[in-house]
Amino acid sequence: MNKLYVVPTPIGNFGDITIRAIEVLKQVDIILAEDTRTTSVLLKHFNIENKLVSHHKFNEHKTAQNIVEKIQAGITYALVSDAGTPAISDPGFLLVRTCVENNIDIECLPGATAFVPALVNSGLPNDRFCFEGFLPQKKGRQKRLKQLTDETRTMIFYESPFRLIKTLTQFSEFFGCDRRVSVSREISKIYEESVRGTITEVVAYFSEKKVKGEIVIVVKGADEKNKKS
Repeated sequence: MNKLYVVPTPIGNFGDITIRAIEVLKQVDIILAEDTRTTSVLLKHFNIENKLVSHHKFNEHKTAQNIVEKIQAGITYALVSDAGTPAISDPGFLLVRTCVENNIDIECLPGATAFVPALVNSGLPNDRFCFEGFLPQKKGRQKRLKQLTDETRTMIFYESPFRLIKTLTQFSEFFGCDRRVSVSREISKIYEESVRGTITEVVAYFSEKKVKGEIVIVVKGADEKNKKS
């Protein structure tokens, strides 16, 4: 059956890729990559020489239907993002949805994604959680934070290192300065770290250093007794 393979790639250490992911990337006709420059480094490391085609948020609306038609014609594709699992705060959703609408089988391989190790490392409740990804940078940001004020599940956010302090400060305003939080960065890389404490404590820590790397913020949910009516 013709299908689309969705293939997670390492978020840091190349050793985190699965054997199956390597096998699929070697077998397909074309690899769709968020950034061909980034993916080409990974492919070269594993001696994968398959054709690489750009597929990102700026062209996915135009290319999804064409890719579906080529899959129907017998061409096999693998979709990857720069790091982690495609469609999780990365391009991929539109293509997957288009495949579903055209009855094309989709096989998503299990593999790396940044929020799972960050959640486990946080020490915060992980039996129930909500993944928020990136907050809106401008329009809708305040509204979304207000909506999350009474969220009792552990909340997970992605953030740029350049906006980390701003975001944590806003969390303090909406959730309270004593709310427990964990910030993980550079997951699976040499300088990986997770910083835990109250929002005030974590802001103080990161205010004293230059922040680099991809950021995952895990925030404890609101206590039921403290929910605002």
